Formats: sequence, C-alpha cells, structure tokens
Amino acid sequence: MTIALVLFVLFALLIIGMPVALSMALSGALGLYMFGGMTILEGILKTSPLTTANSYEIITIPMFILMAEFVIISGIANDLFRSATIWVGRLRGGVAMATALAGAGFGAISGSSTAAAATLASTSIPAMIEQGYEPKMAGGVVAISGTLAMLIPPSIALILFGIIADISIGELLIAGIIPGLIIAATIMLTVAILVAIYPSSAPMGQSYTIREKFMSLTRIGPVILLFLAVSGTIYTGIATPTEASGIGAFVAMLLAIKERQLSLSSCWGALRRASQTTCMILFVILGAHIFGYYFTLTRVTNDLTSWVGALETSRWVIISMILIGYLILGAFMDQIAILILTVPVVLPLIISLGFDPIWFGVIVVITAEVGMVTPPMGMNVFVVARYTRRPLSELFRGAMPHVFAHLFIIALMTAFPAIILWLPSTMQ
Repeated sequence: MTIALVLFVLFALLIIGMPVALSMALSGALGLYMFGGMTILEGILKTSPLTTANSYEIITIPMFILMAEFVIISGIANDLFRSATIWVGRLRGGVAMATALAGAGFGAISGSSTAAAATLASTSIPAMIEQGYEPKMAGGVVAISGTLAMLIPPSIALILFGIIADISIGELLIAGIIPGLIIAATIMLTVAILVAIYPSSAPMGQSYTIREKFMSLTRIGPVILLFLAVSGTIYTGIATPTEASGIGAFVAMLLAIKERQLSLSSCWGALRRASQTTCMILFVILGAHIFGYYFTLTRVTNDLTSWVGALETSRWVIISMILIGYLILGAFMDQIAILILTVPVVLPLIISLGFDPIWFGVIVVITAEVGMVTPPMGMNVFVVARYTRRPLSELFRGAMPHVFAHLFIIALMTAFPAIILWLPSTMQ
C-alpha cells in the first residue's frame, strides 16, 4: 500500500508539471519517512548529495557537454552538412539524406540530442526549404537525425546508463557505434522510400564534380580528429572514458580557436551553459538516488525479479513488454529521467533473464530516441518547430515514418544482439 502511495505521489507531481528531480526526491522522501521515520530520512538526505557528486565517472558528463559547446562555437557542424550535401545532394531527397549523415557526424562529436537537432535545424532546414522540400519532410528528418547523438559516442545517455548500472562506460560507448551507423543508413533509406512514393516532397539536387567532392572532405578533417580523440582512444584502451572526455573538450576548444570563433565571451557562454546542463543532470541523479534508496530498503526490485522469474512465459515476451513500456514512457517523460528512474529497477530483472546489460543499455537508448520525436513530449520536434515556425502536428507527421523504421531496427537488434555486442568484444 505504501509503495502504491509513493508511486501515485510521484506521477501526480509529474502530471502537475513539477520538475522530475523534485518529484522523485519528494516522493522518495515521503516513502523513506513512512518506512523508517525521520532517522532514516535525515541520514539519507545528509549523505545523498555527496554520494551523487563524488563519482569519478561523473566528470565525463560536463566534459562531453563542454566539448559539444565548443563544437557548436567552431562552426564545423556547418562544414559537415555542406560536405555531406556535396556527396549525396544530387539524388532526389539528397539534402535530407545529407542531414542524416551530418546528424551521425555531429553525434560523433557532440552527445546532446537537442543540441544536434538545433544545429541541424539551423543549417539544413533553410537549405531544404529553399530547394523546394516539403516542410514536413524537412522537419521530420532533422528531428530524427538529431537523436543519433544519443547513441553514437560520446553519448550522454549511454554514460548515464553506465553510471546508474555500474557497468563499463567504455564498452557502452563503443557498442553504440554500429547501431548508430545502421540507424543513420535507415534514415537515409526511409527518405529514399518516401521520395519514391511522393516525388513532389523533395526535388533533385545540384550535381558536383569529383574534384569538388574530394575537396569538401578537407573540411571534415576536424570531425575525424575529434572522433579519434574520443572514441579512438577509448576503443584502443589509450584513455578511459573520463580521460577521453577531457581530451575531447580540449581538442574541441583548439578547433574553435583554429577557426577563429573562440572569444572570451563565447568561451564564458560555453562554460556557463555546460555548467547549467551538468547541474540539471546532477539534480536529477540526486532525486533518483533518494527515490532509489526507498526502493532498495523496501526490496521492490528483489520482489519484482522473483515474481517475474516465477512466471511461466518466455523471456522474449517479458523483454518485449519492457520495451513497450519504455516506448510509452518516452512519449511522456524526459529520456534522462526515464533512465535514472527505471534502470535501477529493471536492470536486475534483465540480468536475471540472461540478457547482456551492455546490449540492454543500447536498446534502451534506441527506444528513447523514439520518444524524442513522438507526441506529446517529442523534445526534438519542439526544437525544430522553434526554428521552422511550422505547426507541431505537421512536424510530428513528418517524423512518423522514421518512428516506424526505428521500431523495425529495435526488433532487429533485439533478435540479433551480436549487432550491438560484436564491436565492444574486440576492444583492447
């Protein structure tokens, strides 16, 4: 009865619009008070802030966020889109396909889905609208391409999953590379199918010479350098994810200086925005710790694992129900909050069913990508709407074909876990 009351309070606070961190902290504190009185509640409230911040891996988050800020300042994301457009822009729908390539490239040097969507919206949407693309098509492909930053390292979502689940962050980040490339290719294939069915939605693009194509590659050198500085050092074992995040932030700063875009005011703005985002994430983690302590003390996770283990049903049915639950939650809640709220409860169950936690982390993040473009939350769609000033309903319709394609990819990677697990198994 107490558990039901705590969950009711949590969802009630979320429904009325209270921040996720406060909702989890208040409902968790209520549960702890009802379980053990003020003594237990005071003890946990005194130790939780230090426990939340006193983690070596936590440093990874502000460093990768700062790296993304320096990348945005440098303007190399614009060069990435222009280079992709030169290579595939001649095809019908080619600029939309170039957006997917640019999204994958920006994801490899960012880690923030909303930052990727905002950057792509400011660069690719004006180009597509000018060429005669349907706004629905343009907005949909930008919104879904931005989600690649959640999967391709450095991914803040995968880092958070690793911290919460206490598993190798390096293996998680490397595990996201192949699925990220597959999803980028899937977005391009979805665009090709859409323009084949509806030719009026996208025109043929401009053609370029071979010389122009290879010349454009000189501008994506910084992107490759930054990717090697982060993912390359993690994969080869030269650096831990935390060390790689510091290297990545430093290299991104040097790139911004090289491009003559880093001034004192822009540097201060990058530091301020990175600090604000980091504080927000730490606040959410703090609230989740308080809520998680209540679940631990009441043995909810153990009881749930025992109950599911006693069910006479296939583990594939159970994992399917869990993923459907994530899809539903993704439509209503922030993805970071979903990870922090659910992983401590669900992961022990996943492990007891014999599934690999690295595989599950990547699958959950891919599922969370869908939530970034589905109503009513659809954060990336809101970001694109702000830049395009198009109706939300139109942009959500533009993203729906990509949502169905994502569901197919989720099913494929659920059925064949080796797609996710092969690359991390080859790490040094």
